[in-house]
Amino acid sequence: MERRGVAVLAFDGISPFHLSVPCMVLGELSPDADGLKVCAARPGMLGTSAGFSLLVEHGLEALRQAEVIIVPSWLGPAHGADADLLQALREAHADGAQLVGLCLGACVLAEAGLLDGRRATTHWAYADEFARRYPAVRLDPDVLYVEDGQALTSAGTAAAIDCCLHMLRQRRGVEEANRVARRLVVAPHRQGGQAQFIEQPLPKAERDARLGGLLDWVRARLRDEHTLDSLAARMAMSRRTFSRHFHAMTGATLGEWLAEERLALSQRLLETGSLSIEQVAEQAGLGSAVSLRRLYRQRLGVSPAAWRQAFRGAG
Repeated sequence: MERRGVAVLAFDGISPFHLSVPCMVLGELSPDADGLKVCAARPGMLGTSAGFSLLVEHGLEALRQAEVIIVPSWLGPAHGADADLLQALREAHADGAQLVGLCLGACVLAEAGLLDGRRATTHWAYADEFARRYPAVRLDPDVLYVEDGQALTSAGTAAAIDCCLHMLRQRRGVEEANRVARRLVVAPHRQGGQAQFIEQPLPKAERDARLGGLLDWVRARLRDEHTLDSLAARMAMSRRTFSRHFHAMTGATLGEWLAEERLALSQRLLETGSLSIEQVAEQAGLGSAVSLRRLYRQRLGVSPAAWRQAFRGAG
């Protein structure tokens, strides 16, 4: 049987906010063509951390049908999952489903052994305990989300929104992900490698606004060349000071940020326009079709032509 749609796992004591994130991003605001189902190991009335109850109609059979399975949170690393649930996740993984652990939901995937040998992340506040309990997992506690094969995991709360937008971007394209982000009033794209938690003094509002304005200015001129020296001069900062403030705001180096922004622009151009591959590369500031193809192979595992065809076909 072909797997289709999205299944989101609920459990007794779940946070309504964490449950709502994938339901909003992949369900209500951008309904999945094959449907989204909320399920539970024991369907029926489930309590929540907010004091009210939810009626969940679907059981673990939903995991046997879904193409994407999301564990949106969990009670904590010390709380074991039901054996039936763990086995259902293992079977889904063996059958090719994508498994997603948002925030502490990564604990369930780790307990099932599905993150062994893989890069994964979770909420920074539970990183030490997670690492002790699941030493076979290559934990990276400093990122927002990370994808390794069929497994996708995210840090806490807001990072779960970023992760779900990342999935939406992969499944439905950049324009749809940006539309949903605007409805949620959140940034349309934060890189998965961006830091979860940066321990430093808050930046001055004026400087922060100026740097934000500079990023918008660069986004409007991605086809041009931009260097640390040229942008530092525009901000009247030294190269070192600019580099430090840039990383604090974006969680990335200038080169990493430019690559992500140019990739996103090229995706929009391929999905919605009729420019040639060479013209897309030029408009996105990537120089040549060869560079564009290399970037797509590295980041997306497909060619630009295949990316365009996928979304033309979807339309």
